[in-house]
Amino acid sequence: MNAYDGPWLVVGLGNPGEGYARNRHNIGFMVVDLLAGRMGAKFKTHKSRAQVAEGRLAGKRVVLAKPMSFMNLSGGPTTALRDFYKVPNEGLVAVHDELDIDYSALRLKCGGGDNGHNGLKSITKSLGPDYFRVRCGIGRPPGRMEVADFVLKDFSSTERKDLDWFVDRAADAVEALVSEGLERAQGSYHS
Repeated sequence: MNAYDGPWLVVGLGNPGEGYARNRHNIGFMVVDLLAGRMGAKFKTHKSRAQVAEGRLAGKRVVLAKPMSFMNLSGGPTTALRDFYKVPNEGLVAVHDELDIDYSALRLKCGGGDNGHNGLKSITKSLGPDYFRVRCGIGRPPGRMEVADFVLKDFSSTERKDLDWFVDRAADAVEALVSEGLERAQGSYHS
């Protein structure tokens, strides 16, 4: 059982706009969209420059958020939401893409560096490093492709075959983190 009782703030990282919707960099948005569906909640515009959906997951009060700033500026909306909902860092979860993990693998952790991820860099600059992360592996770019080009491309046709399963599993990992705590969630979802 998780000692922190809520409310939880689960921030999916991504870029706003239809042109980015299926990009690798937007897997955080995909996960919180699925979680909102599970809660029967709809996203609404919030004064924090984010879309938010509120409800309950695994018996805990949860606020799901999609910052409507671009990825590199995620810290401002995340800080505004944390302050508005009075969520301590121990109740903050960032869901994001991770280059250094193979496609469809998950890792959960608390704290640490940003590993070059500009969304995490922005949040950490605003709030410090001590918050939970659900790291969704997207793998490294092929050949000499630039990282920025790779993360801003849609998932490949091969990757899309498993994408729904991957997003569903990441959403399950968020629920487990909220309800069971980090260690139990890691035991179930690390791959």
